[in-house]
Amino acid sequence: MGVWKTLPTAGLVVIVVIAALFVLAVALLVFVCRYYHQLSGEKHSHNDSGGFRSALLKEYTAAFQKYGRDVNTPAIISDVVGSRLSKLLLCERFLNNAVSLFVTLGLFGTFLGLSLSVSSLTKLISLSNSDQWLNVLDSVGGGLISALSGMGVAFYTSLVGAGSSILLIILRTILNPQAEREKLETRLELWLDTEVAPGLATESATDDAGLVQRMLGALNAASEEMQTSMRGASDALMRTAAQNRSAMEQFNATVGKFNDGVHDFSEVDYNLRGSVERMDLAVRDLANALREVNRRMEGEHR
Repeated sequence: MGVWKTLPTAGLVVIVVIAALFVLAVALLVFVCRYYHQLSGEKHSHNDSGGFRSALLKEYTAAFQKYGRDVNTPAIISDVVGSRLSKLLLCERFLNNAVSLFVTLGLFGTFLGLSLSVSSLTKLISLSNSDQWLNVLDSVGGGLISALSGMGVAFYTSLVGAGSSILLIILRTILNPQAEREKLETRLELWLDTEVAPGLATESATDDAGLVQRMLGALNAASEEMQTSMRGASDALMRTAAQNRSAMEQFNATVGKFNDGVHDFSEVDYNLRGSVERMDLAVRDLANALREVNRRMEGEHR
């Protein structure tokens, strides 16, 4: 206990973080292995953790009906495992990187302790240049203790980090989540190929007459879909034709109004031309009358 009391706060924090992550890694390791083992043992039971087997069976049935015996069972299992068990895969990635994480934290504590030691030694050496020798002698002991405590941080954090890495490697060797997952995928593949697939295959025809019936059924279904599509297209075409007729009627009405306006404009133009011609004649008569009056006035003046 005296050793822990002499360690600086930063060193204790690093050691506590390493210990907490180690406990978390061990708990996740046990949980992941037990969960994979539970899924592997649900083959003949009615329990279904999170709907995993139901989702796998549904996707495999859909793929088998589409591709038959050419279905890629491992790919379907990997896809369902990646979508339904994504949290377990995340825990696996954390466990794979936990060993290097502990070593890195230990090295971080090592450099932190060395930094504290160097700082204490630098302060101690700077006091040796002072003239107050008695004070220097009194501070030598405290400086050495501070420097040694920094070295303690370096060694103890490295020791805890390396020890946690070794223990986790041993536990991962005993409880291997990746091996449990691979064993689960192998059992699922055998279950689908040897138990589920034959039951699905009996529902499909194997003789020529059955195959012909299936082809005819598929053709009838395709024909019905084509008829439905054609009816929809015909209805859409009729609606478009009705809209076009309405638009043509509106266009014809607009053209008729335009023709009526042009006819009225022609009449106005004709009347305007007549008025202009009459005004021209009146102006000419007025000019002739003015010239006649002018001649008479010139004759009387003479």
